[in-house]
Amino acid sequence: MPRILGVDIPKEKKIRIALRYINGIGAYNALVVLAHEKIDPEKKAQELTEEEISRLASYIQTTYRVEGELRREISQNVRRLIEIGSYRGTRHKKGLPVRGQRTRCNARTRKGPKPRVGGLKKA
Repeated sequence: MPRILGVDIPKEKKIRIALRYINGIGAYNALVVLAHEKIDPEKKAQELTEEEISRLASYIQTTYRVEGELRREISQNVRRLIEIGSYRGTRHKKGLPVRGQRTRCNARTRKGPKPRVGGLKKA
């Protein structure tokens, strides 16, 4: 498996798909990176040479915020929202949806599994 910026990318996938395994690189940015470095997007990740891998890694590192730096920035933004007491910050703190979704019947991803009620036996 080729390693780019500390992430093992799958060798059997096309490089345009495999680059998406790097946090901060999506479908569009993967194609932009490959076009800039003049690498065929249909090439499999295992077919890349060491020189191409190093070119990709250096370009991504200088151009984009990825992996640890991106995660740290996002967590700092959330922490700031919580500290200033904004509505979004309180939603983050309570573990509820932040962007206005309804919570009456959905939002199980954010709220977690339903609390089980009933089934208690008397001693």
